[in-house]
Amino acid sequence: MVNIDYSLYLVSDRSLLGGRDLLQEIKKAIKGGVSIVQLREKEASSRQFYNLAMTLKSELGSLGVPLIINDRLDIALAVDADGLHIGQDDLPFSAARQLLGPDKIIGLSASSRAEAEEGARLGADYLGVGPLFATPTKADAAMPTGLALLAGLKKELSLPLVAIGGINLDNVAAIRKSGADGVAVVSALMGSDDIEMAARRILAKWQKG
Repeated sequence: MVNIDYSLYLVSDRSLLGGRDLLQEIKKAIKGGVSIVQLREKEASSRQFYNLAMTLKSELGSLGVPLIINDRLDIALAVDADGLHIGQDDLPFSAARQLLGPDKIIGLSASSRAEAEEGARLGADYLGVGPLFATPTKADAAMPTGLALLAGLKKELSLPLVAIGGINLDNVAAIRKSGADGVAVVSALMGSDDIEMAARRILAKWQKG
C-alpha cells in the first residue's frame, strides 16, 4: 500500500454547512491542504450516500486524495473507495478486511489502550484515537481521553495515529507534539465560513508543531 498522508484528515458533516454545497466545500478544503477525506453520512439514504460517494470518488481521484467511507462497507465496495473507517460497534474488523481485501485502507476508532492494541493486532492501517477533547459533532462519543493516551500509544505502536475529537486551531500544535500522525477535523473545518482558509491555518499550525 502506498504511503498515506494523514496530516489533515477531513471528516464530513453536512449539517454544519448552513446549506452550502458539500462537494464544493470539500474541494475548497482540499485546496487548503486537506490530505484525506472521510465521507460520513448518518442521515442520508443508501441511494443518496452512494450517489454522493460516486461523485466524490471521481473528484478526489483526479486530485490524488484518498476517499474513506464511514461505517458503510456496502458503499465502500460499491464505489470502490480507497478505504473504510469503522468504530468499535460496527462490522468486525476481520469481516471488513475479508470483504475489502488487503489493498484497501481500513481505519479503526480507539478510545482506550486496549482498543488501540487490539486494532494494531488485527492489522488496522491507522487508528482514529479519541475523542481527545469534548466534541459536539458525535452525540454518542466516549469520554474525552486527553493527550496522555495518544502520547502513550505513540511509544508502543507503529501504525499511524490520527487524533479526533474537538480538534481546532488552538490545540493542533499540542496534538502534534504528543505524537499524532494527523488530525481528523470536523467542525473546525465544516463549520467555518471559509473552509479553505481554515484548512490552511490548521495545516500551518500542524506543520510548525
